[in-house]
Order: sequence, then structure tokens, then C-alpha cells
Amino acid sequence: MRRHKVMWWAIMVQIIGTKKNSDSRKAERYFKERGVGYHFVNLAERALSPGELENIARCVDPEDLIDRESREYKVRGMAYMEFNILEELLEHPALIKIPIVRWNKEAAVGVQEARWKSWIQGEKA
Repeated sequence: MRRHKVMWWAIMVQIIGTKKNSDSRKAERYFKERGVGYHFVNLAERALSPGELENIARCVDPEDLIDRESREYKVRGMAYMEFNILEELLEHPALIKIPIVRWNKEAAVGVQEARWKSWIQGEKA
């Protein structure tokens, strides 16, 4: 089987999620079907760095980054706590709502096919 070397400029999208998450797989499939290069960051293997999280928080409201439906959120009783969202997300990556899709200096949380489509169309124009 021949492997093609992927050049850094060919990767246009970064998908942050986990391989077990259906929405992360949906994002991966969406870009693969459209021939858009992507890089997958598996949160089960590597947590986000403080700089990565800050860059994402510049594009997305930090309130949208926390998964209030996650098991971790419920087990820790966070609905009744006051906390710094970014600090908690760095300490507990299981709280991050996924997938996070980054394109240039933009980011989207969750499955947002209409927004992804606008990015691709804007790039082709």
C-alpha cells in the first residue's frame, strides 16, 4: 500500500474530538467526502494546550465550549458551582464539547455543516 506524504499546506481543517464520538466522526466524514484535507486531534490521547484553548476561545464563546450534557459535568455537580470555564476545560478535557472544527482563524463547536460549507465555498471562490 502506497502512503502519500501530506504536506503541511494541504491540511486546511483541524478537527478536535475523540474517535469514539459520533459527532467527531461525522465532522471527519464531512470533510473527507468533500476532499478537504484535515488533521484530527484526538482528545483521548492529547489534551489541548493553554494556547490552543485560548485561540479557540477568541473565536467561540467559552460558554459554548463546555458540554453541560457530559457525564463529567454531571458527576462533578458543576451546575451548582461557580468556576473559570477555561481553567476547568484545561484540567478536565472530558468537559469540552466536541467536535471543535478550526479553519484558518475561525472555529465552530458541534456539528455545523452550514458553517463548514461556507468555509469551503469561500476558499474555492
